[in-house]
Amino acid sequence: MYVGAESRDKNALAQEFLPMVKRIAYHMMTRLPASVEVDDLIQAGLMGLMDAVSRYDSEQGAHFETYATQRVRGAMLDELREADWASRNVRRAGRQIESAVHILQQRNQRPPSEQEIAEEMGLDIHAYFDLLNDARGAQLVYYEDLHEADGDDFLERFADHVHDGPFDVLSSRHFKKALAQAVGFLPEREKQLMGMYYEQEMNFKEIGAVLGVSESRICQLHSQAIARLRGRLREWSVV
Repeated sequence: MYVGAESRDKNALAQEFLPMVKRIAYHMMTRLPASVEVDDLIQAGLMGLMDAVSRYDSEQGAHFETYATQRVRGAMLDELREADWASRNVRRAGRQIESAVHILQQRNQRPPSEQEIAEEMGLDIHAYFDLLNDARGAQLVYYEDLHEADGDDFLERFADHVHDGPFDVLSSRHFKKALAQAVGFLPEREKQLMGMYYEQEMNFKEIGAVLGVSESRICQLHSQAIARLRGRLREWSVV
């Protein structure tokens, strides 16, 4: 047990080491997608800290902060693995649409219409819209995209290391240029949507009001735009 911890309130101990927990969380966030909430990492880290308080044995030789750091980081990694950043259904729907979009773009050398995508997938337009709804929350980058062939864990390799990782590549000048070019190929309404959502930080309801469609329709268009971008950026090994 940490020296003095038996006689101290755990909340006070949490406050003492909260800066350490936050430091680890924000350090991890520099190598994680924007969809990950830092508050979730901090909460998981605090649970790891409390676990460290209850398990620490000073006779093992390690300083408490060193031991606690390991427990906190481990708890955060467990949280990321369990959350997996997107449900299997979201990823499955997104990849099905992405594959159809990629085939049609290669075949026709232009952005396919929604009807064309639906027909390529063997769906009527309403079933395709349902699939777009299932793809809600689709991301440009998924955790499973970042596994090495030998099974090496992306989180272990990059969440707390100092050398460049995939997300450093994604933030590179060359990738930003490729992404900007891919956005330029989007249909005009989807291009406007992406600008309002990511640059002006408008929500789907606000965007729907501007474009004159429902919030659910904006959600569908966003999922479709992400699939188009992933299809165009396939040559980037981490996308």
